[in-house]
Amino acid sequence: MDTRSLRLVAIGDELLAGHGDPRGLGWFGRVLARTPSDQVQLEPYVLASPKETTEELAGRWLGEAQQRFDPDGANRVVVALSTADEEHGVSTARSRLNLANILDAATQLSLSAFVVGPPPTLDPERNKRISQLSTAFGDVTTRRNHFYVDTFTPLEGHEQFRADLAAHRGVPSQQGHGLIAWLVLHRGWYPWLGITEPEE
Repeated sequence: MDTRSLRLVAIGDELLAGHGDPRGLGWFGRVLARTPSDQVQLEPYVLASPKETTEELAGRWLGEAQQRFDPDGANRVVVALSTADEEHGVSTARSRLNLANILDAATQLSLSAFVVGPPPTLDPERNKRISQLSTAFGDVTTRRNHFYVDTFTPLEGHEQFRADLAAHRGVPSQQGHGLIAWLVLHRGWYPWLGITEPEE
């Protein structure tokens, strides 16, 4: 059986690059490690920028990503969204528009996108706004027929995730990244890649 080659360009915030994880893998590294190489050969390129709003991401991603795309092969894009819009007071409408611009550009290039929403914090007031953002991001993504993973809803009240944040100044550590990776792997990663989910 021939193994397909697929170039992944991942754009997003510091969590995408494994920030806070003492193993340096982050959730994305864990996801890549669990992807069967006998079905697809992934070539990942991580383009992470800390504390970046969706407007900033929309402004930079395409120029940087196109330098990594394989002009003669198959390319996909992973979009890891942060909580920066909430921190900087960006309106939900503006956040929706920014993500829509990213995904519309991807669609025009025939790129399938896998979007991972922002995780919760320990602050209930911030979480109200992040919840709205996550819902909006999911709506924008699914309307454009791309994959979306909601990390906020399952992790907001998750005791292990909250304990991990509390022990590491509000930043996911090894356990937190592991939980995000689990959600990504079980919420569409394998179908998005067109491969069979491995047995646990």
